[in-house]
Amino acid sequence: MQKIAIVGFGAMGQMHAKCYQLIPNAELVAIVDAHPEDAKKTQKKLGLKINTYPSLAELFANEAVDAVDICLPTDLHVPLGLEAVAAGKHVFCEKPFAQTPEVAKKLVEAARKKRVYLMVGHCIRFWPEYQYLEEMIKEKKFGKLLSLSLRRRSSRPMYSKQNWLQNLKRSGGAVYDLHIHDTDYVQHLFGRPQAVTSVGTSDDSGWSHVFTTYHYKNVAVTAEGGWNYPPKFGFNMSYEALFEDAVLEFDYTRSPTLRLTAGNKAPREIAVKEPTVTSAGAVTGNISSLGGYLNELQYFVNCLEKKTAPKISTGVHGMEAVETIVAEVKSLETGKTVTLRK
Repeated sequence: MQKIAIVGFGAMGQMHAKCYQLIPNAELVAIVDAHPEDAKKTQKKLGLKINTYPSLAELFANEAVDAVDICLPTDLHVPLGLEAVAAGKHVFCEKPFAQTPEVAKKLVEAARKKRVYLMVGHCIRFWPEYQYLEEMIKEKKFGKLLSLSLRRRSSRPMYSKQNWLQNLKRSGGAVYDLHIHDTDYVQHLFGRPQAVTSVGTSDDSGWSHVFTTYHYKNVAVTAEGGWNYPPKFGFNMSYEALFEDAVLEFDYTRSPTLRLTAGNKAPREIAVKEPTVTSAGAVTGNISSLGGYLNELQYFVNCLEKKTAPKISTGVHGMEAVETIVAEVKSLETGKTVTLRK
């Protein structure tokens, strides 16, 4: 049984708590939150009866934990992660890892030197519909993949504590917090792109909508992400993957969500294996479903139990996603294609 403490008990921290309650080899033993009284009230709503601490120092002085799950605003990820690593604890850190690869690297190196595990919460790698696409690409049943277009669109998220998501200095805006999901997934499938070309629109929360082309030799890849939609729009994520002899379409708002059109056959719906519980009754957006969150945290806990470092969504992967996002922002600002590798 792996003992876990969640640091930050906002919307994402609550989502993770619900997941840990469903993971048989995990025990959520404590919450760390700068507003402990608020966190205790939220605990009651979730049926939790565990200790709450205002700091990691007090947690470590009073509880035996194996790992810390960081669900704080982006600017606090690395500082608190370094504190946990210094205490010899494994770390699961929500995305985006940081706002620069240089800052992210500090925690990657610290975890390596301390020989503790570090995983970054890029949940799309664990989302059933995206895992299905990954398998189709590997199997080549319908030939090679010709093109992939991804979309992630949302009303402006207003559920974060003190509205920190709309604070550009804290979150980095939609490019870092929303669009990075697809940037990371693209790199998970194809590796680092040779270059990126991005265009978009901005407002007081930074770049609020982005369209990016990822340059690869043998496949055409684009991704769109934005949170500047009207309040009643809600949330949608989708993709279209065109193979030599088929097209796979995903739309989060449909049920079933996947549709395959292959050869001369009529389109057919595809059922995917969902986690044990798919509806968390949380806020709107892609954190209204346990989806990949449950899968990724189960994977992390299994790695702890087996004493095996995570190979999916590692600290290095999280750092590389940030590095590519920085290149996309540079492209947005300059209007030029930005090279990542030759």
